[in-house]
Amino acid sequence: MCHNNTYMKTKIVFAGGGTGGHIYPGLAIADELRTIAREQNTEIELYWFGNSKGMDKNIVEKSGSVDHFCGIPSGKLRRYFSFSNFIDLFKVAAGFVVSFFKLLSIRPAVLFSKGGFVSVPPCIAARILDIPVFTHECDFTPGLATRINSRFATKILVSYEETKKFLSQNKINKTVVTGNPVRPVFYTADGKKGRDFIFGSEAKTEKPELLVLGGSLGAHQLNELVVNNLEWLKERFNVVHQCGAKDADFVPVKSESYYPYPFIYGEMPDVIASADIILARAGANSIWECSVTGKPMVLVPLCGNGTRGDQVDNAKFFEEKGAAFVLLGKDATDENLKNYLSKLLDEKVRQNMADASLKLSQNKRPAKTIAGLIFEQINK
Repeated sequence: MCHNNTYMKTKIVFAGGGTGGHIYPGLAIADELRTIAREQNTEIELYWFGNSKGMDKNIVEKSGSVDHFCGIPSGKLRRYFSFSNFIDLFKVAAGFVVSFFKLLSIRPAVLFSKGGFVSVPPCIAARILDIPVFTHECDFTPGLATRINSRFATKILVSYEETKKFLSQNKINKTVVTGNPVRPVFYTADGKKGRDFIFGSEAKTEKPELLVLGGSLGAHQLNELVVNNLEWLKERFNVVHQCGAKDADFVPVKSESYYPYPFIYGEMPDVIASADIILARAGANSIWECSVTGKPMVLVPLCGNGTRGDQVDNAKFFEEKGAAFVLLGKDATDENLKNYLSKLLDEKVRQNMADASLKLSQNKRPAKTIAGLIFEQINK
């Protein structure tokens, strides 16, 4: 339930969901807002508008970062013809009506949108109610939800300087390059704790640690690459494999130099900090979390039908900066995987890529920057 019974607190609403990628960065900002509020001796109350069905409620409430979760109806915006578009128009309309009355009741100082289809109706409702809207885009190219939300935004926040070229001039004037928000815990992640969590009291060899991030549900293409080449990998690495819940039965059981997990949650920052090399998709959150912890990456971006190519753009950016090798489409073969990982067995190559990765995030705390911009708006 979404409650509104606290008097004289500064209220901020977050809108977003559908995937963890539209939730975790917002939670990072919520954590930074609380820090600033304590410093300024300001009382704040945080609300999250997310999909009334699906994972949103569970992730947000589990985090403890916001005070209230408000479920709203959500329809999907598709770029192709589908009868579902007609049905979802009614869901979008219902989402707008629910958002309008909830916002009218809460009267927040700012609405912050993290994207996803569920964020569109609250942004439109906020604009009508004259509530300032901040919208953030994680990916290199703006998604459809961001393109719509940016029309109603007071400020458009982007992760990359290059993203501006995809925006019209009047939107560029209100755009700020902030980087991608990463939860504060990643900046203090402890590799030793990560190793203790994975290996416990087991004796560890001198082999480097390869962390495979196969997604929270399961990136089957990645998991297949690991399973097909597991003996080769185990000879050269200690393989820590988050395979995702859907592929938990697809991957082999734990064995020497192989440590499979369906999902790692609270320990993930320390586990990433403990790794020498990351093999992953190229979702904005995971690659920036790896950048903050200074990790060289081999990226297998999601591409083809069913994706707008945002992961490909993210991966290419990290490749151009010398922080990652990329296995794209038909190039994601066993042979190419072995080739790139063999290069990363060289400590000098590994260190150069780690330095390039860290450099992309050095001296930047995007979540803190965004929280500061929100407070500037509030203090106006």
